[in-house]
Amino acid sequence: MALGNPSPLPLPFHLLSFLLLLFLSLPCHVTTTNIQHGVVRKPAPDFPIFQEAPEFRNGNSCSKERIHICMTLDSNYLRGTMAAVLSILQHSSCPENVEFHFLWARFEPQVFTTIRSTFPYLKFNTYRFESSRVRGKISKSIRQALDQPLNYARIYLSDILPGYVKRVIYLDSDIVVVDDIAKLWEVDLEGKVLAAPEYCQADFMVYFTELFWNDKELNRTFEGRKPCYFNTGVMVMDVEKWREGKYREKVEAWMTVQKQKRIYHLGSLPPFLLVLAGRLKSVDHRWNQHGLGGDNLEGKCRSLHPGPISLLHWSGKGKPWLRLDSRRPCSVDHLWAPYDLYHSNTHALEE
Repeated sequence: MALGNPSPLPLPFHLLSFLLLLFLSLPCHVTTTNIQHGVVRKPAPDFPIFQEAPEFRNGNSCSKERIHICMTLDSNYLRGTMAAVLSILQHSSCPENVEFHFLWARFEPQVFTTIRSTFPYLKFNTYRFESSRVRGKISKSIRQALDQPLNYARIYLSDILPGYVKRVIYLDSDIVVVDDIAKLWEVDLEGKVLAAPEYCQADFMVYFTELFWNDKELNRTFEGRKPCYFNTGVMVMDVEKWREGKYREKVEAWMTVQKQKRIYHLGSLPPFLLVLAGRLKSVDHRWNQHGLGGDNLEGKCRSLHPGPISLLHWSGKGKPWLRLDSRRPCSVDHLWAPYDLYHSNTHALEE
Protein backbone atom coordinates (compact mmCIF):
# COMPACT_ATOMS: atom_id res chain seq x y z
CA MET A 1 0.00 0.00 0.00
CA ALA A 2 1.41 3.39 -0.96
CA LEU A 3 0.75 6.43 1.18
CA GLY A 4 1.57 10.05 0.33
CA ASN A 5 3.31 12.43 2.71
CA PRO A 6 3.05 16.24 2.56
CA SER A 7 6.21 18.11 1.59
CA PRO A 8 8.07 20.04 4.34
CA LEU A 9 6.98 23.64 4.84
CA PRO A 10 9.34 26.24 3.32
CA LEU A 11 11.64 28.12 5.69
CA PRO A 12 11.97 31.93 5.80
CA PHE A 13 14.69 33.18 3.45
CA HIS A 14 16.88 34.62 6.25
CA LEU A 15 16.80 31.29 8.07
CA LEU A 16 17.63 29.44 4.85
CA SER A 17 20.67 31.68 4.29
CA PHE A 18 21.88 31.03 7.83
CA LEU A 19 21.46 27.25 7.44
CA LEU A 20 23.34 27.20 4.15
CA LEU A 21 26.24 29.11 5.69
CA LEU A 22 26.17 26.74 8.64
CA PHE A 23 26.23 23.75 6.29
CA LEU A 24 29.27 25.08 4.46
CA SER A 25 31.14 25.42 7.76
CA LEU A 26 30.50 21.82 8.83
CA PRO A 27 33.45 19.38 9.03
CA CYS A 28 33.68 17.04 6.04
CA HIS A 29 32.22 13.95 7.70
CA VAL A 30 29.32 15.43 9.64
CA THR A 31 25.85 14.20 8.70
CA THR A 32 23.30 16.78 7.66
CA THR A 33 19.95 15.04 7.84
CA ASN A 34 18.48 17.67 10.15
CA ILE A 35 18.95 20.49 7.66
CA GLN A 36 15.70 21.27 5.89
CA HIS A 37 16.33 20.93 2.17
CA GLY A 38 12.80 21.41 0.82
CA VAL A 39 12.96 25.18 0.50
CA VAL A 40 13.78 26.19 -3.07
CA ARG A 41 10.62 27.22 -4.89
CA LYS A 42 12.03 28.23 -8.27
CA PRO A 43 14.67 25.87 -9.60
CA ALA A 44 17.46 26.99 -11.88
CA PRO A 45 16.42 26.83 -15.55
CA ASP A 46 18.67 23.87 -16.27
CA PHE A 47 17.96 21.92 -13.08
CA PRO A 48 15.69 18.85 -13.37
CA ILE A 49 12.37 18.59 -11.57
CA PHE A 50 11.15 15.30 -10.12
CA GLN A 51 7.68 14.23 -9.08
CA GLU A 52 7.17 13.16 -5.47
CA ALA A 53 7.47 9.41 -4.94
CA PRO A 54 4.91 7.50 -2.89
CA GLU A 55 5.77 6.22 0.57
CA PHE A 56 5.93 2.44 0.37
CA ARG A 57 4.81 0.07 3.13
CA ASN A 58 5.39 -3.37 1.72
CA GLY A 59 5.79 -5.73 4.71
CA ASN A 60 3.48 -6.77 7.51
CA SER A 61 6.19 -7.48 10.08
CA CYS A 62 9.56 -5.74 10.02
CA SER A 63 12.43 -5.84 12.48
CA LYS A 64 14.25 -2.69 13.57
CA GLU A 65 17.48 -3.65 11.83
CA ARG A 66 18.64 -0.91 9.49
CA ILE A 67 19.90 -1.63 5.99
CA HIS A 68 22.61 0.88 5.14
CA ILE A 69 23.08 1.87 1.49
CA CYS A 70 25.76 4.27 0.30
CA MET A 71 25.70 6.15 -3.01
CA THR A 72 27.41 9.21 -4.41
CA LEU A 73 25.45 12.38 -5.08
CA ASP A 74 26.10 14.59 -8.07
CA SER A 75 23.79 16.71 -10.22
CA ASN A 76 25.07 15.03 -13.39
CA TYR A 77 23.83 11.64 -12.19
CA LEU A 78 20.92 12.80 -10.03
CA ARG A 79 18.29 11.39 -12.38
CA GLY A 80 19.89 7.97 -12.08
CA THR A 81 20.15 8.24 -8.30
CA MET A 82 16.46 9.09 -8.01
CA ALA A 83 15.46 6.07 -10.08
CA ALA A 84 17.77 3.83 -8.05
CA VAL A 85 16.33 4.98 -4.72
CA LEU A 86 12.76 4.54 -5.96
CA SER A 87 13.48 1.01 -7.19
CA ILE A 88 15.06 0.00 -3.89
CA LEU A 89 12.13 1.27 -1.84
CA GLN A 90 9.48 -0.13 -4.17
CA HIS A 91 10.85 -3.68 -4.04
CA SER A 92 11.99 -3.72 -0.41
CA SER A 93 9.96 -5.82 2.02
CA CYS A 94 10.67 -3.24 4.74
CA PRO A 95 11.49 0.08 3.03
CA GLU A 96 11.20 1.93 6.35
CA ASN A 97 14.34 0.06 7.49
CA VAL A 98 16.49 1.37 4.64
CA GLU A 99 18.86 4.23 5.48
CA PHE A 100 20.75 5.98 2.70
CA HIS A 101 24.18 7.59 3.01
CA PHE A 102 24.98 10.04 0.21
CA LEU A 103 28.50 11.28 -0.50
CA TRP A 104 28.97 14.62 -2.25
CA ALA A 105 32.03 16.52 -3.48
CA ARG A 106 30.42 19.76 -4.67
CA PHE A 107 27.96 21.68 -2.52
CA GLU A 108 24.80 21.82 -4.63
CA PRO A 109 21.86 22.95 -2.43
CA GLN A 110 19.27 22.10 -5.09
CA VAL A 111 20.39 18.47 -5.09
CA PHE A 112 19.59 18.16 -1.38
CA THR A 113 16.34 20.04 -1.87
CA THR A 114 15.33 17.69 -4.65
CA ILE A 115 15.95 14.55 -2.59
CA ARG A 116 13.89 15.88 0.30
CA SER A 117 10.99 17.01 -1.88
CA THR A 118 10.98 13.85 -3.99
CA PHE A 119 11.27 11.48 -1.00
CA PRO A 120 9.88 13.45 2.00
CA TYR A 121 9.88 10.36 4.22
CA LEU A 122 13.38 9.09 3.27
CA LYS A 123 15.92 8.29 5.99
CA PHE A 124 19.19 9.69 4.71
CA ASN A 125 22.42 11.38 5.71
CA THR A 126 24.81 13.38 3.56
CA TYR A 127 28.57 13.59 3.89
CA ARG A 128 31.13 15.76 2.22
CA PHE A 129 33.91 13.92 0.40
CA GLU A 130 37.04 16.03 0.28
CA SER A 131 38.38 15.89 -3.28
CA SER A 132 41.78 16.78 -1.87
CA ARG A 133 42.01 13.24 -0.51
CA VAL A 134 42.67 11.94 -4.02
CA ARG A 135 44.35 14.99 -5.51
CA GLY A 136 47.56 13.88 -7.15
CA LYS A 137 46.57 10.21 -6.88
CA ILE A 138 44.20 9.95 -9.85
CA SER A 139 45.65 8.90 -13.19
CA LYS A 140 43.94 9.75 -16.45
CA SER A 141 41.78 6.87 -17.71
CA ILE A 142 40.05 6.07 -20.99
CA ARG A 143 36.86 7.96 -20.02
CA GLN A 144 36.72 11.34 -18.27
CA ALA A 145 33.79 10.34 -16.05
CA LEU A 146 36.01 7.72 -14.43
CA ASP A 147 38.53 10.38 -13.39
CA GLN A 148 36.18 12.36 -11.15
CA PRO A 149 37.26 12.43 -7.47
CA LEU A 150 33.81 11.27 -6.33
CA ASN A 151 34.34 8.06 -8.28
CA TYR A 152 37.05 7.20 -5.75
CA ALA A 153 34.95 7.96 -2.64
CA ARG A 154 34.07 4.27 -2.22
CA ILE A 155 37.66 3.68 -1.11
CA TYR A 156 37.13 5.94 1.92
CA LEU A 157 33.81 4.69 3.31
CA SER A 158 35.34 3.50 6.59
CA ASP A 159 36.72 7.02 7.17
CA ILE A 160 33.50 8.82 6.25
CA LEU A 161 30.54 6.80 7.54
CA PRO A 162 29.56 7.10 11.23
CA GLY A 163 30.62 4.43 13.71
CA TYR A 164 27.20 2.80 13.96
CA VAL A 165 27.44 1.68 10.32
CA LYS A 166 29.18 -1.69 10.58
CA ARG A 167 28.12 -3.01 7.16
CA VAL A 168 27.11 -1.10 4.05
CA ILE A 169 25.92 -1.82 0.53
CA TYR A 170 27.67 0.46 -1.96
CA LEU A 171 25.75 1.11 -5.19
CA ASP A 172 26.48 3.13 -8.30
CA SER A 173 23.89 5.66 -9.46
CA ASP A 174 23.16 3.92 -12.77
CA ILE A 175 21.34 0.91 -11.33
CA VAL A 176 17.81 -0.20 -10.57
CA VAL A 177 16.96 -2.93 -8.08
CA VAL A 178 14.11 -5.28 -8.97
CA ASP A 179 14.30 -7.52 -5.90
CA ASP A 180 14.28 -7.13 -2.13
CA ILE A 181 17.56 -5.43 -1.19
CA ALA A 182 17.44 -7.26 2.16
CA LYS A 183 18.51 -10.42 0.33
CA LEU A 184 21.78 -8.77 -0.67
CA TRP A 185 22.18 -7.20 2.77
CA GLU A 186 21.90 -10.59 4.48
CA VAL A 187 24.65 -12.29 2.44
CA ASP A 188 27.12 -14.19 4.64
CA LEU A 189 30.51 -12.55 4.19
CA GLU A 190 32.19 -15.60 5.76
CA GLY A 191 34.81 -13.41 7.38
CA LYS A 192 35.68 -11.56 4.16
CA VAL A 193 35.84 -7.78 3.94
CA LEU A 194 33.85 -7.56 0.71
CA ALA A 195 31.12 -9.40 -1.20
CA ALA A 196 30.27 -8.92 -4.87
CA PRO A 197 29.38 -10.95 -7.95
CA GLU A 198 32.50 -12.39 -9.60
CA TYR A 199 32.88 -13.03 -13.32
CA CYS A 200 35.60 -15.62 -13.73
CA GLN A 201 34.82 -16.16 -17.42
CA ALA A 202 35.94 -12.59 -18.20
CA ASP A 203 39.44 -12.06 -19.60
CA PHE A 204 41.15 -10.76 -16.48
CA MET A 205 44.32 -9.80 -18.33
CA VAL A 206 42.64 -6.96 -20.27
CA TYR A 207 42.25 -4.88 -17.11
CA PHE A 208 46.00 -4.32 -16.90
CA THR A 209 48.63 -3.14 -19.35
CA GLU A 210 51.39 -5.14 -20.99
CA LEU A 211 53.81 -3.27 -18.75
CA PHE A 212 52.13 -4.84 -15.72
CA TRP A 213 52.15 -8.38 -17.08
CA ASN A 214 55.72 -8.08 -18.38
CA ASP A 215 57.06 -6.85 -15.05
CA LYS A 216 58.34 -9.91 -13.17
CA GLU A 217 57.63 -8.38 -9.78
CA LEU A 218 54.21 -6.91 -10.56
CA ASN A 219 52.78 -9.96 -12.29
CA ARG A 220 53.41 -11.99 -9.13
CA THR A 221 50.71 -9.92 -7.40
CA PHE A 222 48.05 -12.59 -7.93
CA GLU A 223 50.16 -15.58 -6.93
CA GLY A 224 48.36 -17.87 -4.49
CA ARG A 225 44.85 -16.74 -5.47
CA LYS A 226 42.41 -17.20 -8.32
CA PRO A 227 41.60 -13.64 -9.39
CA CYS A 228 38.31 -12.93 -11.12
CA TYR A 229 36.84 -9.69 -12.38
CA PHE A 230 34.22 -8.02 -10.16
CA ASN A 231 32.41 -4.73 -10.59
CA THR A 232 32.82 -2.16 -7.79
CA GLY A 233 29.42 -0.59 -8.51
CA VAL A 234 27.68 -3.21 -6.36
CA MET A 235 29.48 -4.27 -3.18
CA VAL A 236 28.66 -5.34 0.36
CA MET A 237 31.40 -4.09 2.68
CA ASP A 238 32.31 -4.94 6.26
CA VAL A 239 33.25 -1.39 7.24
CA GLU A 240 35.14 -2.36 10.37
CA LYS A 241 37.21 -5.01 8.58
CA TRP A 242 38.00 -2.52 5.81
CA ARG A 243 39.29 -0.08 8.41
CA GLU A 244 41.15 -2.63 10.53
CA GLY A 245 42.71 -4.31 7.49
CA LYS A 246 43.93 -0.94 6.17
CA TYR A 247 42.40 -1.64 2.78
CA ARG A 248 42.23 2.06 1.95
CA GLU A 249 45.99 2.27 2.29
CA LYS A 250 46.43 -0.87 0.16
CA VAL A 251 44.30 0.55 -2.66
CA GLU A 252 46.06 3.92 -2.43
CA ALA A 253 49.44 2.16 -2.67
CA TRP A 254 48.47 0.77 -6.08
CA MET A 255 47.26 4.22 -7.16
CA THR A 256 50.74 5.49 -6.35
CA VAL A 257 52.30 2.73 -8.48
CA GLN A 258 49.97 3.71 -11.32
CA LYS A 259 51.28 7.28 -11.19
CA GLN A 260 54.82 5.94 -11.62
CA LYS A 261 54.06 3.17 -14.13
CA ARG A 262 51.04 2.93 -16.42
CA ILE A 263 49.73 -0.47 -15.25
CA TYR A 264 45.97 -0.04 -15.98
CA HIS A 265 43.45 2.14 -17.84
CA LEU A 266 40.16 2.07 -15.92
CA GLY A 267 39.84 4.54 -13.03
CA SER A 268 39.17 3.17 -9.55
CA LEU A 269 38.38 -0.44 -10.56
CA PRO A 270 41.88 -1.91 -11.17
CA PRO A 271 43.35 -1.05 -7.75
CA PHE A 272 40.36 -2.81 -6.17
CA LEU A 273 41.10 -5.85 -8.34
CA LEU A 274 44.77 -5.77 -7.38
CA VAL A 275 43.93 -5.83 -3.68
CA LEU A 276 40.80 -7.98 -3.55
CA ALA A 277 40.38 -10.13 -6.67
CA GLY A 278 40.25 -13.73 -5.48
CA ARG A 279 39.85 -12.65 -1.86
CA LEU A 280 36.20 -11.67 -1.62
CA LYS A 281 32.91 -13.44 -1.00
CA SER A 282 31.25 -14.24 -4.31
CA VAL A 283 27.59 -13.26 -4.74
CA ASP A 284 25.07 -14.59 -7.26
CA HIS A 285 25.35 -12.88 -10.66
CA ARG A 286 21.70 -11.85 -10.45
CA TRP A 287 22.84 -8.98 -8.20
CA ASN A 288 24.77 -7.21 -10.93
CA GLN A 289 23.52 -7.41 -14.51
CA HIS A 290 26.33 -5.05 -15.46
CA GLY A 291 27.50 -3.64 -18.76
CA LEU A 292 24.08 -2.44 -19.94
CA GLY A 293 25.64 0.94 -20.78
CA GLY A 294 27.91 -0.70 -23.34
CA ASP A 295 31.68 -0.27 -23.43
CA ASN A 296 33.58 2.73 -22.08
CA LEU A 297 34.26 4.24 -25.50
CA GLU A 298 31.08 4.05 -27.58
CA GLY A 299 28.35 2.82 -25.23
CA LYS A 300 26.75 0.57 -27.82
CA CYS A 301 23.62 -1.38 -26.94
CA ARG A 302 23.97 -4.69 -25.16
CA SER A 303 21.39 -7.34 -24.36
CA LEU A 304 20.73 -8.93 -21.00
CA HIS A 305 22.85 -11.82 -19.80
CA PRO A 306 20.91 -15.10 -19.37
CA GLY A 307 19.64 -15.98 -15.92
CA PRO A 308 17.53 -14.41 -13.14
CA ILE A 309 17.89 -10.69 -12.41
CA SER A 310 17.78 -8.79 -9.12
CA LEU A 311 19.75 -5.68 -10.12
CA LEU A 312 20.24 -3.99 -13.50
CA HIS A 313 23.41 -1.93 -13.95
CA TRP A 314 24.11 0.49 -16.81
CA SER A 315 27.87 0.47 -16.30
CA GLY A 316 29.70 1.73 -19.38
CA LYS A 317 29.38 4.95 -21.34
CA GLY A 318 25.67 4.78 -22.25
CA LYS A 319 23.17 5.92 -19.60
CA PRO A 320 19.48 5.08 -20.00
CA TRP A 321 18.13 8.57 -19.27
CA LEU A 322 20.37 10.12 -21.93
CA ARG A 323 19.53 7.51 -24.54
CA LEU A 324 15.81 7.78 -23.80
CA ASP A 325 15.94 11.58 -24.09
CA SER A 326 17.77 11.31 -27.41
CA ARG A 327 14.95 9.03 -28.64
CA ARG A 328 17.54 6.43 -29.54
CA PRO A 329 17.21 4.07 -26.59
CA CYS A 330 18.48 0.53 -26.35
CA SER A 331 15.89 -2.14 -25.60
CA VAL A 332 17.21 -2.56 -22.02
CA ASP A 333 16.66 1.15 -21.32
CA HIS A 334 12.90 0.55 -21.26
CA LEU A 335 13.48 -1.53 -18.10
CA TRP A 336 14.84 1.61 -16.42
CA ALA A 337 12.12 3.98 -17.64
CA PRO A 338 9.35 2.94 -15.14
CA TYR A 339 11.53 4.22 -12.26
CA ASP A 340 12.23 7.61 -13.85
CA LEU A 341 10.69 10.37 -11.72
CA TYR A 342 11.90 13.19 -13.96
CA HIS A 343 9.61 16.00 -15.09
CA SER A 344 10.77 18.72 -17.47
CA ASN A 345 11.09 22.17 -15.90
CA THR A 346 8.64 23.65 -18.36
CA HIS A 347 5.98 21.11 -17.45
CA ALA A 348 6.60 21.52 -13.72
CA LEU A 349 6.44 25.30 -13.76
CA GLU A 350 3.22 25.27 -15.81
CA GLU A 351 1.60 23.13 -13.12
